[in-house]
Amino acid sequence: MSDAASPTPVAPSQSPLAIARQAILDSERSVFGYELFDRSVSATQHTAASDAQLLFNLLSAADNQVLLERKTLFINCTHDSLAGGHLELVAPDHIVLEIPPLPVTEVDQIQTRLPTLQAMHARGFRLAFDYSVLTRSYESWLPLASFIKFDVSVLKPASMASFVKLAQSKSQAQLIAEKVETALQHSQLQDLGVALYQGYWFAKPVLMEGQTVRPAQATILQLINLVRQQASTEEIEEVLKRDPTLSFNLLRFINSASFGLRTEVNSFKHAVMLLGLKKLFKWAALLLTTSQEGGIPPAVGSTAVVRGRLMELLAADTLDSDERDNAFVVGIFSLLDTLLGVPLPAALATLSLPESVTNALLYGSGPLAPYLALAQACESGDDDTFARTSAALGLSSNQVNWAHLQALAWAETLLD
Repeated sequence: MSDAASPTPVAPSQSPLAIARQAILDSERSVFGYELFDRSVSATQHTAASDAQLLFNLLSAADNQVLLERKTLFINCTHDSLAGGHLELVAPDHIVLEIPPLPVTEVDQIQTRLPTLQAMHARGFRLAFDYSVLTRSYESWLPLASFIKFDVSVLKPASMASFVKLAQSKSQAQLIAEKVETALQHSQLQDLGVALYQGYWFAKPVLMEGQTVRPAQATILQLINLVRQQASTEEIEEVLKRDPTLSFNLLRFINSASFGLRTEVNSFKHAVMLLGLKKLFKWAALLLTTSQEGGIPPAVGSTAVVRGRLMELLAADTLDSDERDNAFVVGIFSLLDTLLGVPLPAALATLSLPESVTNALLYGSGPLAPYLALAQACESGDDDTFARTSAALGLSSNQVNWAHLQALAWAETLLD
């Protein structure tokens, strides 16, 4: 029996490149795409070689084809890399090339660079620019823009409103707001007509006094506790019979391509027989995370699933099978407060969880804590944590990259 949820060995160390990702969300707070960038150098030190290495990492695993086919990927480029041959290897359909403005000392080259940008556009690549493309100096580049990005941390609200209005009047490009960190910022940008967002406001819990767990979530929590208590198959089935939608969704997960079973599972008695209670616990936890009840942004569930899978893959060579499963659960439960709308200690109090899971989530301690810290660092600009935790775990940047891209691709097949 093949179990695609089991860790796949991560790639051996070959390169110092370190990939970071940030989700780009649409107005429904679903993942529109991902920006992938080389975090091993500063934003001003990217080279044609580092851009080529990032694309090589992306294209070198078959699993990543799923990611390339289903999500729009934004790749940071240098002007030198645009003239290199490595982009010939890439199908442009789902790739957006992020083009930086030229240094002040090189603005006389704006027209010189234009033919290269036009060639990329003609090949089918979509191009993204920052808001400087709206200035008079770059007016020849503006017709090539499919996306224009605005940095919320740099632009004051009044300036943001002016630039957005200018973009809407002069271009058909989609507008992306970067570094959106609060719900208020998101609301204000939405009112301006911005439709795509980068930032982590969506993952921050909104805690409401008197908030109770919704019925479907309560059923999943009950199921998780029964599995952890090693209840009988009959007791588990009895809970599931009360919620046909839950039963259908859990069986759909188990029969998905991501799980890789050769035999279709058509009952929970069959599921327990094939999977065992430990695996069933893991998949019930996954189902809780991806529940769409209560208006929770879809991106929260997908972020949690990627964290869980990434942690499981990173732990493949260092932890035993039980703790690898626990690493998965830590990742997907790391956003449980956001999913349930209650403080994390209160959310975890409703569950019977292994001590290593609770310690990692509540206290940042134990063997699973550094894997969670590393997974979170992969989503952010926290280079110090990334370097410290990957070194402490004995993982190279290339190993983390490989696992990271595999986790993104796996989540796509699971959440399809």
